[in-house]
Amino acid sequence: MEKIDKCLVCGSDEFTTVLTCKDHFLTKETFNIVECKKCGFRFTNPRPAANDIYKYYESENYISYSHSKKGIINFLYQIIKNHSLKQKFNLINKYKTSSGKKILDIGCATGDFLNVFKKNNWLTYGIEPNEKVRNHAVALYNLNIKDEKELSKLEDNSFDVITMWHVLEHVHQLDKRITEVKKLLKKDGILIIAVPNYKSLDADIYKEFWAGYDIPRHLYHFSQSSIKNLFEKYNFKVEKKFPLKFDSFYISLLSEKYKTEKSRFIKAFLNGLKSNISANKNKNDYSGLIYLIKNM
Repeated sequence: MEKIDKCLVCGSDEFTTVLTCKDHFLTKETFNIVECKKCGFRFTNPRPAANDIYKYYESENYISYSHSKKGIINFLYQIIKNHSLKQKFNLINKYKTSSGKKILDIGCATGDFLNVFKKNNWLTYGIEPNEKVRNHAVALYNLNIKDEKELSKLEDNSFDVITMWHVLEHVHQLDKRITEVKKLLKKDGILIIAVPNYKSLDADIYKEFWAGYDIPRHLYHFSQSSIKNLFEKYNFKVEKKFPLKFDSFYISLLSEKYKTEKSRFIKAFLNGLKSNISANKNKNDYSGLIYLIKNM
């Protein structure tokens, strides 16, 4: 385990433990989530070292790597994923500011997102650290996907769009990753980040059982303010935010399973609905948010 001594957003060394959560998905180990007293950024501390984290992903059921429709959770995930792919494509086409069509998806998993862009005549590149998943995506879609260590070898100022869909919370070297993205993105390019939002009502309802924490795979736990503060350090500007409205339902269903060992669909649906209604009325604190970030 490695311990973080300073806040990665503001540099403060004063933290307080706000939750102790279990790895409900796999190992059943417990981990602490701490909050910076100065800026409110939350992170898992201590956390598995980079060379040990792989064992927390070693499951056929890790859903980001799966096309399985077995069971209600997998079935709903695949429906939501297929619906959201078109929405993501439309969002990027609408808001991209450069004239080019070159996209990099970091943490591209099974390549479904990149394949949509490939079919629409974009020049696509992917980064995926899991060799088995990477090879599967290449075989399935014939995509240009490389290992994470190849990221630093890509051409500077060459991408119109860089995306990280529920990936930033997994990155050990946060400063290095954002610096790399800064170098690779064109000056008029856009960065798209999607992360869970611990300020959502469903996070408050489920607390240590909230599936959006997903410790220790999630090393960081973001709010709207922490995303803004983090990227301003690197001369980025958060231009727009978009809700991931399906996330509250899916996360609530998974949280119900963690809390009660049952997939209580109706209660999860009602809590997901409450969360979205609350977010619509109060600061757009949806369970998951997409941030459109401009390179300055």
